Amino acid sequence: MPRNYVLTSCSGIMRVPFMAFAEQENWNARALAILRIGVGILFLIFGEYKVFGTQFTLGGGFQFWINKFLEGGAYPFMAPVLRGFVLPHATLIAFSVAYGEFCIGLGLVLGIMVRPASLGGLALMLLMLFSADYPGANAPFWQYFGASLDHSVFALCFVAFLIGRADEVWSPSAWRAAAKKPGHVGF
Repeated sequence: MPRNYVLTSCSGIMRVPFMAFAEQENWNARALAILRIGVGILFLIFGEYKVFGTQFTLGGGFQFWINKFLEGGAYPFMAPVLRGFVLPHATLIAFSVAYGEFCIGLGLVLGIMVRPASLGGLALMLLMLFSADYPGANAPFWQYFGASLDHSVFALCFVAFLIGRADEVWSPSAWRAAAKKPGHVGF
C-alpha cells in the first residue's frame, strides 16, 4: 500500500496524508508544553517568595500553616505526622518546601529534568492534599474531591507530565534532537 494511504474499516482505502497525524502530535506536544510551562510559572511564584524572603522559612510562616492545618484541615492519619515530625523539624522542612517548589518550577519552565520535577510535584501535592484538604468526617463523598481541588488539579497535571512527553517541545532535549537532524541550520 502506498505510504500516504490508510486502510479504513468500512470503505477500504482512503487517502490521508501522514503529515496530518504528525501535525496533530505536534499540537498535542505543544499543548502539554504550554501546560508544563504554566504550572512551572505558578511553582516559580510559589517558591520565589519563600526562597528569597524569610517570612515562610525563618519567620514562622511555615509553622503558621501547619498549625492552621492541624486546626481542621489535616486528614486524621496526617495529624500525628504533622505534630510529631513536621513541627519539630519545621525550619528544615520549610526550606525543603521552599527550594522544592522553586526547583519544580524551574525544571518545568526550562524543560529540564521534567519527570523528576513532576514526581517531586506529585509527592508535594499529595502531602499537601492530606495535610490541608480534609472536609470532615461527616462530609459527603463528593466533598472530599471538592475540598482537594487546590492540590488534586496540580497532582493530575504532574501525572500527565510523568505519563506524557512534556519535554518533547520547548526544552533543551528537544532542541538537541532538532540540531541532530539532517539539514538543520540553527534555531
